[in-house]
Amino acid sequence: MANKGYWIGRVDVDDVEAYQAYIDANGAAFAEFGARFIIRGGAFETVEGTSRSRNVVIEFPSYQAALDCYNSPVYQAAKAFRTPVSTADIIIIEGYEDA
Repeated sequence: MANKGYWIGRVDVDDVEAYQAYIDANGAAFAEFGARFIIRGGAFETVEGTSRSRNVVIEFPSYQAALDCYNSPVYQAAKAFRTPVSTADIIIIEGYEDA
């Protein structure tokens, strides 16, 4: 069985109103690839290093699904709304399964 995949995103939003277009558009890609939000905003405290104002963790059924979602035309169209109005650090990482 393949390990789950995750997107870990840290985002500073410059224009909250314009960013809403990204939120509205990304749902189709996430649904297509079986994504589930684990963390979507919420309170946090930076205890080491630096942070951004918004944090997101999205779980996918597999690492490949996480990569495929990001590279899909549907997500890339949504991302076009995010890029001009925010600064983001996003990684896609394979989950750990302890057998």
